[in-house]
Amino acid sequence: MAGIEGHAHRRQPPTPDLHARLRAELGRIDEQLRALLEAMDRIQGLLDAVVSISREVELPAVLDRIVTTAMELVGARYGAMGVLDESGDHLEQFIAVGLSAQERADLAATGFPRGKGVLGHLIRHPEPLRLEGILSHPSSTGFPPGHPRMRTLLGVAINVRGEIYGDLYLSERRDGQPFDAHDENVVVALAGAAGIAIENVRLFEHVRVGAEQFQRLLLPTLPDLRPFTAAAIYRPAAEPSQLGGDWYDAIPLPGNVVAVVIGDVVGHDLRAAASMASTRNMLRALLFEQSNAPGAVLTQLDRTLQAMTSSPITTTTLARIEPAGPGWRLHWSTAGHVPPLLIVPGRRAESLFAEPGVPLGVDTEQPRPDHSRYLPPDSTVVFFTDGLVEHPAHSIEESLDELAGLATLYAALPLPEFVQALADHHPSDGHDDMAVLALRTPPASPRVRARRPARKCRGGSRGSGG
Repeated sequence: MAGIEGHAHRRQPPTPDLHARLRAELGRIDEQLRALLEAMDRIQGLLDAVVSISREVELPAVLDRIVTTAMELVGARYGAMGVLDESGDHLEQFIAVGLSAQERADLAATGFPRGKGVLGHLIRHPEPLRLEGILSHPSSTGFPPGHPRMRTLLGVAINVRGEIYGDLYLSERRDGQPFDAHDENVVVALAGAAGIAIENVRLFEHVRVGAEQFQRLLLPTLPDLRPFTAAAIYRPAAEPSQLGGDWYDAIPLPGNVVAVVIGDVVGHDLRAAASMASTRNMLRALLFEQSNAPGAVLTQLDRTLQAMTSSPITTTTLARIEPAGPGWRLHWSTAGHVPPLLIVPGRRAESLFAEPGVPLGVDTEQPRPDHSRYLPPDSTVVFFTDGLVEHPAHSIEESLDELAGLATLYAALPLPEFVQALADHHPSDGHDDMAVLALRTPPASPRVRARRPARKCRGGSRGSGG
């Protein structure tokens, strides 16, 4: 019986005190889980912010993204970044986010902060700073006229390669609470990633400029092509560090003849750039040595490249423009390249669609069709690479039609301004580099213009008799 009584005693229900302890422990575990989930959300938000900043390849966009992502991470109403000048004594740039149009206009009248007061304190003491009352800080000098009244502040320095680049400022949490230690930790972590992103985009810019300069060194300066006028422009790809294979050339030949070529080597690297240079030089030699039709010259170029180099696939258009009566005649052959544009005075620009040949480096036995078109005086022929018209959202036909409209709109401009306008307003998405070369035939001579009324009179009876 004693054993039975003892067993019954052990099965007695828990005391109220034990219930309370269990509830307290479960509550503590629930709080820890909530805190863990919140921490995980903050970490994920920080990772997303770092990724979004790292995607930017232009410095202004990076700086703006740093401010907006910091605001999102801590729920701040206002955010700003001050970039230090070379001396590191004051701010030379101030990016502010969250201001209304009126507040921005008011501040523009008095000037954005230059690094005085509390902001100056952050410059001199670049440790994280959290304030529940900005005006109570010893360095505070108040707010300039038109500045929104702010109570709280979280300031963090941004380092780039061991030097202070600037400071990130956040003010006024949307929930009305002051910034806490968690906010500070998140923003400090973001500032570390921001410094790397700023350095990367600056290096990217150096590489982009270097690549563009190298590319331009490989392109020729257009020679004196009189009696023709010509202008060309090259624009690098939107993606920095991408060397392109686009090239152009114009070569005066005996008898008032000019040869024009434009091409695009497949690839965006040093090999493509080197291949572009060798292809252009070989073509020049072939043009000087013979006066064959463009299709025959491209065939010889293709065979020479196949025999002597391992060049990538290349698209190109080669043209000859020579005298033909009162005007000129365009002869051209295309190796897988986009068609040139023709602008005749008083008419809409048109694409010179014609049977294309295969690109260079595909099949040297394939025939290369030649094409011909009469050019009246003062006509303009525009050669360009596909970077001017390619867009993933539009067909090539749609982009070529849009380009023809642009060419018609700007046709009256002098050629340098004309090619500039096409490069500025192109219908492509800008992902690829682009080259444009435009050549204009001479206007009609005074003697030819003087004969025109006589011709019109002789043909008038036949034209008006019906």
